Amino acid sequence: MFDKRLTQLCPESKKYIIGNIILQWLELCMNAVMIALIVTTIGDLYDGTLEAFNIGFPVIFILMTVIVRFFTARGATRMSYLASKTVKQKMREMIYGKLLKLGSKYREQVTTAELVQESVEGVDQLESYFGLYVPQFFYAFIAPITLFFLFGFGGSWATATVLLVCVPLIPGAIMMVQKIAKKLLSKYWGQYAQLGSTFLENLQGMTTLKTYQADEFKNKQMNEESENFRFVTMKVLTMQLNSIIIMDFFAYGGAALGILMATRAFVKGNLALANCIFMILLSAEFFLPMHRLGSYFHVAMNGMAASDKIFKFLNLDEPAKKTEVCNSGDIQLENVHFAYDESREILHGISMTIPEKSFVGIVGESGCGKSTVASLLMGRNTINSGTMTIDGKNTADVTEESLMKTLTYISHNSTFFKGTVRENLLLAKPNADAQELWSVLDRCNLSAFLKTENGLDTVLLENAGNLSGGQRQRLALARAILHDSPVYIFDEATSNIDVESEEVILSEIRKLAKNKTIIMISHRLANVVDADNIYCLESGNIAESGTHDELLKKGGTYAKLWHTQAELESYGLVPERVKEARA
Repeated sequence: MFDKRLTQLCPESKKYIIGNIILQWLELCMNAVMIALIVTTIGDLYDGTLEAFNIGFPVIFILMTVIVRFFTARGATRMSYLASKTVKQKMREMIYGKLLKLGSKYREQVTTAELVQESVEGVDQLESYFGLYVPQFFYAFIAPITLFFLFGFGGSWATATVLLVCVPLIPGAIMMVQKIAKKLLSKYWGQYAQLGSTFLENLQGMTTLKTYQADEFKNKQMNEESENFRFVTMKVLTMQLNSIIIMDFFAYGGAALGILMATRAFVKGNLALANCIFMILLSAEFFLPMHRLGSYFHVAMNGMAASDKIFKFLNLDEPAKKTEVCNSGDIQLENVHFAYDESREILHGISMTIPEKSFVGIVGESGCGKSTVASLLMGRNTINSGTMTIDGKNTADVTEESLMKTLTYISHNSTFFKGTVRENLLLAKPNADAQELWSVLDRCNLSAFLKTENGLDTVLLENAGNLSGGQRQRLALARAILHDSPVYIFDEATSNIDVESEEVILSEIRKLAKNKTIIMISHRLANVVDADNIYCLESGNIAESGTHDELLKKGGTYAKLWHTQAELESYGLVPERVKEARA
């Protein structure tokens, strides 16, 4: 039960593992020397050959062995830490590197919650695997062989042989439960990942659950998954307890057998008292290393199960190396089909043309595929069929770096990192100076507020929790302007914010539209009335396209949505204002 892949990935850990084994072996030798000194002294006292003034020398040597054992034990612990530390760092670097290679499409192959668990809990399991199990795996075979020769040269090869033969019974017991344990622990980690995914999803959606009073339903659902996880955990613990009982039987039974044989040899006069006591005291040492290895069995199995999941992630197919570079140009979607899963297609062969430096709106009812178009343009998902080009280059061949320089995405829920305003803005342009930062903040009507705080060094809490919704969105816009890309995608960027912030954002979007390509995805049609072209989606198809006035004249899907929204927004107004709103 030893995975060579792990040691091959982290060759630098080998020296620490070897150091750990050597120090444990030295500790065993010092223990044998200490016991030999003690039993020799006892034997001399028993025979009456030890003078009282000579007892000080054995005591001094015994104290010296105790001191050496202390430092060897401490050194072994240090080596264990260094081996596991190297592995943890290496594995997390590899997971992060793989994530970078997969790019933003990683979610098509693995969930975020599962990835977090693998890189945190899974790697922590490998710490115990490398620091405890692997050194013990080798030491458990070296220790009995060492004691075999000590016992043999100590006067009883028969006792040594019997004890050595009994030692393999412990790993035999481990092997008996290994197949069951491997399948069980695989189920355990699967259930653990599922519970983590559910918990993360519920935590992120807590506000929504409270709003729709669905928290009780989700609570019951999570309780069911928790109960399933508890059931699997108890089965794992039962398996571990049973394996420990079996190992204890062979370990202590074997030690008892060794003690009986040594005592019998002494009674028959074939063994000196000192040698007999030496074997009695060290009989358990034959089995303790292997028994300790068995106690690390669950650590090893957890480590193996975790490593299987990590290697599965590391072995995921990576996107083909892309070499194309795109610049500002027309964006073309031709007969694009897309589905998140095979059972339901989201986009049914849509075609769009977004000319360079144009303002294009994408509208439609919720679930029609608007945000999916943005996701495809940003390279977060892969189209199933059709073509998508930017500047005449197929996006499937364009490097992610080039794509991110060309496109800037602003959603209704932009992410901010714990730190200062300056640090969050510099993500978009690392070499920007303070004057440039204040300039974009002034454009987004944030400079006055920040000057009353701590300026650019104003600290943001996690995801800017200490700002209002409108302030967060204006800060997201400031960061986007600073990025200065040829194409901007606004995906419901004005949803759920105050009127003042919405006006600031829309005003800046209109300014950007003068020399940038703007793609405005919005459920609120009033936001796209100035667009050069509007695509109205319906159930994953383009129902119609044209300018605002052209679409109203057609009297189709767009016109119906427009009049419906006008009525909803004018609800409660006086009749004269209702007419104005409808107009």
